[in-house]
Amino acid sequence: MKYSITEIADILHIKEDRLNDQEAVVSQLLTDSRSLNYPKETLFFALKTKNNDGHNYIAQLYKQGVRNFVVDHVDEVTRGMRDANFLVVDNPLEALQQVAMSHRRKFNIPVIGITGSRGKTTVKEWLNQLLKDDYKIVRSPRSYNSQIGVPLSLWDIDDNTQLAIIEAGISTTGEMGNLQAMIRPTIGIITNIGSEHNDGFASMQEKASEKCKILTSCECIVYCADDPLVTSTIKPLLDVDVAQEIAWSRTDATRQLYVKSVAKTDKQSTLTYVYGGKQCQLTAPFTSDRDLENVVTCLAVMLHLGIDPAVIAQRMKRLTPVGTRINVMEGVNNCTIIADGYTSDYNSLTPALDFMFRRSSKQHDNAVILSDLKPDVYSDEELYIRVSELLWAKNIKHFYGIGADMCRYGKYFKGMECQFFKSTQEFVDKMSQGDFENETVLVKGAPEFDFDQIIDLLEAKQHQTVEEIDLNALAHNFKFFRSLIKPTTKAVAMVKADGYGTGSYEMAKTLQDCGCDYLAVAAQDEGVDLRNAGITMPIIVLNPSVVNYKSLFQYHLEPEVYSIIEARELIKEGAKYGAKNFPVHIKLDTGMHRLGFIKEQLPELIELLHSQDVIKPASMFSHLCVADEPAQDAYTHMQLDYFEQCTQVLQAAFNHHITRHILNTTGIVRFPEYQYDMVRIGIGLYGIKTCYDGSEDALKPVASLHSIIISLKDWPAGTTIGYGRHGVLTRPSRIATVTIGYADGYDRHFGNGHAQIWVNGTLCPTVGNVCMDAVMVDVTEAQCQVGDRVEIFGEHIPIERLSEARDTIPYEILTSISPRVKRVYYRE
Repeated sequence: MKYSITEIADILHIKEDRLNDQEAVVSQLLTDSRSLNYPKETLFFALKTKNNDGHNYIAQLYKQGVRNFVVDHVDEVTRGMRDANFLVVDNPLEALQQVAMSHRRKFNIPVIGITGSRGKTTVKEWLNQLLKDDYKIVRSPRSYNSQIGVPLSLWDIDDNTQLAIIEAGISTTGEMGNLQAMIRPTIGIITNIGSEHNDGFASMQEKASEKCKILTSCECIVYCADDPLVTSTIKPLLDVDVAQEIAWSRTDATRQLYVKSVAKTDKQSTLTYVYGGKQCQLTAPFTSDRDLENVVTCLAVMLHLGIDPAVIAQRMKRLTPVGTRINVMEGVNNCTIIADGYTSDYNSLTPALDFMFRRSSKQHDNAVILSDLKPDVYSDEELYIRVSELLWAKNIKHFYGIGADMCRYGKYFKGMECQFFKSTQEFVDKMSQGDFENETVLVKGAPEFDFDQIIDLLEAKQHQTVEEIDLNALAHNFKFFRSLIKPTTKAVAMVKADGYGTGSYEMAKTLQDCGCDYLAVAAQDEGVDLRNAGITMPIIVLNPSVVNYKSLFQYHLEPEVYSIIEARELIKEGAKYGAKNFPVHIKLDTGMHRLGFIKEQLPELIELLHSQDVIKPASMFSHLCVADEPAQDAYTHMQLDYFEQCTQVLQAAFNHHITRHILNTTGIVRFPEYQYDMVRIGIGLYGIKTCYDGSEDALKPVASLHSIIISLKDWPAGTTIGYGRHGVLTRPSRIATVTIGYADGYDRHFGNGHAQIWVNGTLCPTVGNVCMDAVMVDVTEAQCQVGDRVEIFGEHIPIERLSEARDTIPYEILTSISPRVKRVYYRE
């Protein structure tokens, strides 16, 4: 959909005579400079957030060809851009929403608005699968359900659209009203109200009331009548606004949609339901209660839209799971593999490419392996022309198209090196690992193409023990700690020890995207690796045993200075490489008694710093050693007082402001009044609590460790298991062998029943000694088979339980996971 810039100006009540180019055309709305695709027709909204300001990226976008901007002010730089349009408004976010609202009002089509605590994305994608034969559908990309995501989703509606499916997500009160006004849903869906994302609400009732605002003025609402909170909250709306409700129930036969029975087998469920006095059946390839709730919600919508029950039953059989994850893993030959299991269509391609580019580095080319796409609002030919233009705009170097349509329309893919294959098998037969080197490779295919074969070909590590790292959880935890400090306080994220064993590069990329101010590593080599991987944000080296000063200065790694000897050496080496006022961080020993200056040494340090211009103090900091022990708070306060004295002495000796920071993860929670200019977030980033008084309950675990069962055997009582015959069975038992051992970081102390493994819903004790590459587990009480995945720690077994068994701290468990264990990073 295209608008003239004068039409946009009219929507925002801006006079045309303030435009420099009234002939400009807008087809793309942009809020993130990294997602730029078509500069000439882009309108950039310079949004301000707590940690960033879109106005800072205007000059960069102008150089890239963007000429249309929505801003809240102009300055000398922007005034010099005389061929660009600057639409000045009070609030660019409100302007974005105003444009989306006006655009939505142009279309008299059914619009489904979906909200709830979980299941929104699944219901949206399943409705698309179920209704695509009846409508040309526009839907929210991935989880574009926020105050920014919703207007961007609505912008995709055009004259070809016959149905829109839009997610609406909120995090606090006062947000749903804006979303409802933009979406104006004709059909409103509440999937459920759960405990997820409770932080912004005083109570569950407050959350329910806010979410239900999306239902205002809907022609029909769909919800589960078995949820008393949802039912009671919706009731007032039924008397005034809603023409029809479809409240479904498994217990109340009087409801509009009554699920009479559910019969489950291993892989599918058959639902018998009553609607409009008629009893019908459908079978869906799912068995979990959550999935079946989503199935019934989709059923209700289809019935409302008049789809015949027989057609519904036929389509439900073909439903496929929604792979909401994007996985990132190490590839062969210094490649990074990004596997996107989400839907295979044009709608989901742009977010996948954006994710890929945020993880690219200057040392890597970019490649895409893509299957035939599912048709949507475009004709086949137009669809592949658009895909080729998008890939060209993203500067993809290598493109591999797989499928009959890709081969048919391959002539449209220009400006990159392209190869086309009729099937995945042909790709695997013709391509080898040697064809991929120093590349970031996006692998995105429809389920029927079985792209797992391609991932198996390109993945560097095939170990069946896998550490999974949830990048969404990392971002959530960072935002949690940011919420505890002032907007002006900077945050340092600790990614030392290879990101506490989780991988520093992916952690750093995610934190950089979140607006983190600094990274901190323990060793210089860690910092060099991050720079080579494309990390540009400031990096502090906390324990700089430097042997290569050239790299320190070349990669602009900011060292801590903890002694006069070290300071002199740094000055001498810096002078060799032409360093001037190079930022360093002065470490003070306030009570840890490990490294750092004490107060009596400060005059000598000040004299040395004033005698040269090679290095310049950027910050002064110290470590709290017992912040997590309330019984020793007197010592902590002594450290804080001593830090104040030392920093006053240092600051008084210099004209420039020197940043101060002393709070660690625990300190942020327990001593926020001492946040000074900056704080350091460590183990809390990874979802591990340091306080157990409820203050950190909002943290989410970032890492989980899984392996698989490779053998099952039944043994009589008295049988001994493992080395040394220490595992003696006291009953007839089924013993599983799991492929994780002490070479993977699973400590030998976890053997002989000292730890448990989660097997299909059952906690099962270890038996016998832990081996180098395997551990035996008593699975007598569990339902399992060879090949089943088991949890070592994660959702069901907190890592703290393992550290308690080992009589250590969670840090040690996390950092002990062996490099040979495969790491998979994912985002939902």
